[in-house]
Amino acid sequence: MEVNLNEEDRYQLAKKKVEDLKGFYANLTSYIGVNIVLIFVNLYTSPDHLWFYWPLLWWGIGVVFHGLKVFEIFPVLGKDWEERKIRELIEKEKEGKNKWQ
Repeated sequence: MEVNLNEEDRYQLAKKKVEDLKGFYANLTSYIGVNIVLIFVNLYTSPDHLWFYWPLLWWGIGVVFHGLKVFEIFPVLGKDWEERKIRELIEKEKEGKNKWQ
């Protein structure tokens, strides 16, 4: 399905992409900065009990999935998947309505 976009639509799509990229880079920057602080706090206050790797791991997983979505690497979260799912649901709705007629 080919979509013809006018100049305003293309601008809005590009603007949304830039906002998504800014959000990802802000998340990544926060991840790095906060985890550096957590590592120093952990090593300074209780070097015998290391806990800094837990937020490093779980927040890191979130950052990876955020990046996969923003850079459209993960197919389930991508725009193509959304379009296919919308078309699939529309077809199911049409079949459901026509089923009893």
